[in-house]
Amino acid sequence: MALRIHQSVLRGEIDNRRRGRVEGWITLVGVERPLTLELTGNCLRDLAGCVVRFENPHPLATEEEKSLPALLQRGVAGEITASRKVRVIDVPLEEATRLTRSGTQPPEHSANALYLEWFSEANGRVVIESSNYQIDVSPAEWKLSPEDEEQQIASCHEALRAWLEQLDQIDLPDPEEREFEIEDEQPLDEFGYEKFMRESDARTDKYMKLFEKYEGHPDREKIVAREMGWTWLEEALEADERGALPKREREEIPPLEPNPLTEGVDWVRDKDGHIHHPLTKRAFESGVAMWHFCDDRGLLEDNGDSDLFEMVFQFQTASAKIAGALDSLAYDEDDSRDGGFVVAALKRALNYLHTSMAAADNVAQKQLLPPERLDSFRAELFEVREKILELMQRFRAKRF
Repeated sequence: MALRIHQSVLRGEIDNRRRGRVEGWITLVGVERPLTLELTGNCLRDLAGCVVRFENPHPLATEEEKSLPALLQRGVAGEITASRKVRVIDVPLEEATRLTRSGTQPPEHSANALYLEWFSEANGRVVIESSNYQIDVSPAEWKLSPEDEEQQIASCHEALRAWLEQLDQIDLPDPEEREFEIEDEQPLDEFGYEKFMRESDARTDKYMKLFEKYEGHPDREKIVAREMGWTWLEEALEADERGALPKREREEIPPLEPNPLTEGVDWVRDKDGHIHHPLTKRAFESGVAMWHFCDDRGLLEDNGDSDLFEMVFQFQTASAKIAGALDSLAYDEDDSRDGGFVVAALKRALNYLHTSMAAADNVAQKQLLPPERLDSFRAELFEVREKILELMQRFRAKRF
C-alpha cells in the first residue's frame, strides 16, 4: 500500500538543482523533526532544476494519515510535478451525489496539483498530492529536455511497476485480519462455503454502499478501492491512468462447450439456444410467467401490495441463485464438481424461495389473485423446492 500524506503536511521544500538528485525536507503535524529526502532522479520539466517550496494552508492530523513515514526517505524519485491536472468538485460530496442522482453534473473545475512521488527504502511508495498548497518555484538552474523527460517518466513507470509486483508478495501481519481463505488447501464442506458466501455478501453490501456514497466523485473507483482495502486495485487504477501499465494483447478465448454426455440432466438449451440447468430454466420461466400475470393486471405498480411484490421478486431472486449454483455443471467433463459448493449455493436459493412461499400464503389470505391461478403458482414453488432438495441430496452424497 502506498503511504499517502497530504493533509498532515505543514510545509516543505524540494531541491532539484543538482541534476540526477532530488533533495529536500517536509514537516508534518505533530512531528518535531522534518522528513529528509535523498532521492536519485529528477523532477519533471516544470520543476527540474528548481527549488520548490510549498505550504499547506489547512494542515490537519487525520486518522487516515496516522502512519508516519521514516524520518530519512532515501530512494528513487517518481513523478514530481506541479502541473498534474485534477478535477475538483466545487460542492460538498453530499450535494454532488444529490445533483448526480437528479441528472445534473456537479459544478467542478480543473486545477493544477502538486504531485510528489518517491519510492523509499523505508516505506516503499510515498505520495503527496494536493491542489490546495501554496507553492513557490525558483528559476530553473538547468533545463530538462523533452527526451530526458520521457526517460524520467519511463523510469518512474518502471519503478511503479516493480513496486506493484512487490505488493503481491506482502502478507498481512495478523492472520485475524485476513479475509476468509481455504486452509491447508483442503476442500470446503457446505458449511465452509456458506461462511464464505456470507462474507462475500457482506463485502458486496459494503462495496455497493461505498459506490453509492461517492457517486459523482471524479475519483470514485480509487476511493472505493481504498476503503474496501483493495490497495492493489487502487494503485493499479492510478498506474493505468498514468500509462504506467503495459498494454496487453487481448486473447481470444474459445467459447465453452457443454459436456454432451450430460445433456438433459445437467443442461438444456432455451428457445434462444442458451445453455442452462433444467431447474434454472424451469424456475426462470415460471418466475417470468408469474411476473407477467401480475404486471399485466397492474398489481406491481409502486403502490402495489408488498406481499405480492415479495412473492414475485423473491422467486425471481431464487431463480438467479439456482443459476449460480447449477448452470456451470454443463461444462464439467466428469462428475467432479465440489458438492459442498453446490449444496451451499442451493441453500441460499432455498432461503429466497421460502420467503416467496410465505408471501404467497399472505397473498392467498388477502385474496389478491384468482384462487386457481395462485394455486398453480404455489404448486410451482413447492415443486421447485422439491427439485432443489433432490439436488442437494445428490451432491451431499458425493465424497469431497
